[in-house]
Amino acid sequence: MVIDKKLLELKKQLQETGKFMMEYNLAWGNSGNISAKTEDNSFLITASGTYLGDLDVGDFAECSLEVNEIPSLGPKPSKEVPMHQAIYETRPDIGAVLHASPLYSTLIASSHLDIPAAWFVEGMYYLERIERVPYAHPGSIELGELVREKAKNANILLLENHGVLVYDTSIKEAKMALQTLEMACRMLITSRNAGIVLQELSDNEIQSFLHDSGYKPRRKWEN
Repeated sequence: MVIDKKLLELKKQLQETGKFMMEYNLAWGNSGNISAKTEDNSFLITASGTYLGDLDVGDFAECSLEVNEIPSLGPKPSKEVPMHQAIYETRPDIGAVLHASPLYSTLIASSHLDIPAAWFVEGMYYLERIERVPYAHPGSIELGELVREKAKNANILLLENHGVLVYDTSIKEAKMALQTLEMACRMLITSRNAGIVLQELSDNEIQSFLHDSGYKPRRKWEN
């Protein structure tokens, strides 16, 4: 039996990501699903019913980006495949997708509050663009298509009354974005409850940071 070392390493990274999400309260119970793109124009996604905090190398299904069908061999993939597939098909630059329902981010996703990106450095970069996706049943083709419509406009999607979808060039960057999102949402809710008005940086300061600070390469958006 030939072992694909690259595929095994990708599974290990996803295992570590699941533990990370549980450890930092970015996921709970058996909610949430995560995926990463392979080098063979496919993506690995957590199997249906798995617990992100205790993933085994056998808890992943490989889905093709060329053939639109559920794999007949191996574990059954998460029912949220349509969302993940829509991201990878729409955004060739994306290497990982994390779907979860963290407490504070989900509170915001279930409200009409906006998330300011101008409170701290990581927020300016990772939260530069956030879009809302209207509610559709989890796992539905409808939800997948709604995600597809928004995918080019942002790297973070708030799924109304459902959770969040965070995606980036790598697993590492997607983890950072998800944790940054939850921190900003926690700050927003905590400050409102405490009656604290947080100051925001100006648009000029934000643009200067994104273009000139050297923090990370400037993202290129289509519009």
